[in-house]
Amino acid sequence: MKRLQDKVALITGAAGGIGRESAILFANEGAKVVLVDVNDEAGEVAALDIRNSGGNAYYIHADISKAQDCQSMIDFAEKQLSKLNILFNNAGIMHSKDDNAETTEESVWDLTMDINVKGVFLGCKFGIPALKRAGGGSIINTASFVGKIGAATPQIAYTTSKGAVLAMTRELAVVHARENIRVNALCPGPLRTDLLMKFLDTEEKKQRRLVHIPMGRFGEAKEMAQAALFLASDESSYVTGTEFLVDGGITAAYVTPE
Repeated sequence: MKRLQDKVALITGAAGGIGRESAILFANEGAKVVLVDVNDEAGEVAALDIRNSGGNAYYIHADISKAQDCQSMIDFAEKQLSKLNILFNNAGIMHSKDDNAETTEESVWDLTMDINVKGVFLGCKFGIPALKRAGGGSIINTASFVGKIGAATPQIAYTTSKGAVLAMTRELAVVHARENIRVNALCPGPLRTDLLMKFLDTEEKKQRRLVHIPMGRFGEAKEMAQAALFLASDESSYVTGTEFLVDGGITAAYVTPE
């Protein structure tokens, strides 16, 4: 029996990185997958690759900072696949001009919050009713280790946005726990993805991150997909409201118990 057999999953930010790897893995584990992104070409290719490998996948364009787009993506999933069991709010940005509080432009702050925080809220706003209609399910929100410990390289908007995702996840988990809806935050450490590598655009910046990671390497998107699979599956049926740190030990090295 595959781990997500007969489940329907919607994944935002699915054209690349964690989202793409998760879509592939979820499909391999029996899920029917709706891939969501604004990068239509890469999103369509990812969905086609899954179908060519024998999986069941659809792609839909949606800007998660817009309510209408979020409602449309949920409606699409239910119309095409009859239900929604797994909502993976994964899409996010790390703006190249995100820096410290003094130098970061207000426009960069607003854009980051619109996508990284409001996008998760809107996904849940329209996704939770669909999960209720399906009898419950799993929500996974992509946060980050920086929401716990801050970042060595200044990125004030991104770090704040991921802290907000952690707080939102905790509240949603508590509110919906008796409705058979689990809500967890996936907290990746520094990853070898385009998102981070474009931000850490010099060797000096890369080393400032690597020196803090006990494992001494960047994580891989495939490793995050494996963690997301656990949270999506019934194997995590008693897991809700957690901050699932998959970070090579970086948080353990810097956070002391209260």
